[in-house]
Formats: sequence, structure tokens, C-alpha cells
Amino acid sequence: MLTVKNLNTHYGNIHALKGIDLEVAKGEIVTLIGSNGAGKTTTLKTIIGLLKPSEGTVLFNGKDITGLSADRMAANGLVLVPEGRQVFPYMSIWENLEMGAYSRTSKAEIKNNFEKVYSLFPKLFERKQQQAGTLSGGEQQMLAIGRALMAEPQMILLDEPSLGLAPIIVDGIFDLIVEINKQGLTVLLVEQNANMALAIANRGYVMETGKIVLQASAKELLASDVVRKSYLGE
Repeated sequence: MLTVKNLNTHYGNIHALKGIDLEVAKGEIVTLIGSNGAGKTTTLKTIIGLLKPSEGTVLFNGKDITGLSADRMAANGLVLVPEGRQVFPYMSIWENLEMGAYSRTSKAEIKNNFEKVYSLFPKLFERKQQQAGTLSGGEQQMLAIGRALMAEPQMILLDEPSLGLAPIIVDGIFDLIVEINKQGLTVLLVEQNANMALAIANRGYVMETGKIVLQASAKELLASDVVRKSYLGE
């Protein structure tokens, strides 16, 4: 479904991504792990069109989407839930969700998506007129994911969904990721909590200083001495 070939990205003179190759098949959860500054977020931003690659190709469903703007990515079925949630704080929950459907035209389909999101997140329905900025961190993360789902994506990129959340809330967010994957959504997950990410993923890639240094099944990465020492706190 998603194929990234020789992706290079620069911040000025800084060579942030150095020839990234990765693939995500339809129906998979694939995780990208690594230490802070390894280039994980830069990879997602380059895939989704928030950063322009200096070299390389991004293919989605066989179509070259390299360098398309993020709004056109959403129209093609690829969406990002950004690090830090980035909800619109002074808009209501309902208005935030409506923003996620901005590229769509069918009112009936949008209405159906509201119902799907509210079924996943009953708390959002109960408070749909509440300002998003007044929600807890976990509720804002639910809203950010729900907003992405309103675009009716085929694949979702998740950037650090557990960041700053209490452990019990994190468990719920990861359960949700598994649930939306079971419903047919393909997932590329960037996550600092490597243990939890690998526990739900099919496969994983390990990044260091802008490069992919290891790739394997999630089970193999969990069993790897190198991964356990470097990323799993063992």
C-alpha cells in the first residue's frame, strides 16, 4: 500500500533523512521506533507532504504522491495524526471533527462518519459542543484520531500518540489503534514507547540518525538483544 524509496530530507544544511526505504502492506500495523532525534517524525512529515524531500519517492496504492500537499494526501486516503494532537482549542469537538471532513462532499457519508467516530468515542458525543481546549490530554488524543477518521482514510500515520498521557490512558489509546486496524485501517505508527508499539505491530523498523538500521517482524524485534538494550529499557 505504502512504499518509500530512498527518501532524503534536509533542514537547510542538515541532512535529516538519509535514504529511507520502508513498506507498509494493506491491513498492517507497522511501527517506526528509535531514540529522540532519529528522524521518525521527519519521516512521517515527508511522507504526508508537510516537508519536501530532496530525493526519493513515495508511492501510495501504486501512485507516485511524492511532494503532494497534505490536503491532497488526505483526498488520496492518507492522513496524519500529529505529535501533540494539535486540535483546534477554541472550536467545539463537533467543529474539530467537521474540519477532518473538509475534503469530502457527500453529506450522507460525512453524517455516517460522525456516527462511526461517536461510536468509537462515546465521550466525544456526550461533549460535542465543548471546546476542544478544555479536554484532557487523552480526550484530545481521541479527538485528533477521530478528526483523522472523518477523512475516511485508507491509511493513518500516528505520531507519538502516547506522548504525555497517563499509563491507563495509553492502554486505551493502543486498544483503539488495534480496533481501527481490525476495522480495515492500515497504520504506520511512530512511538517512543517501543514495548507497546511492538506489542500491537506486525512489523517494525528501527531508525538511528536518519537511517533505517534494522527491520523485522515485531516479534523478532522484541526478542532482539540490541533492541531490548537500546529501546526497551532492558
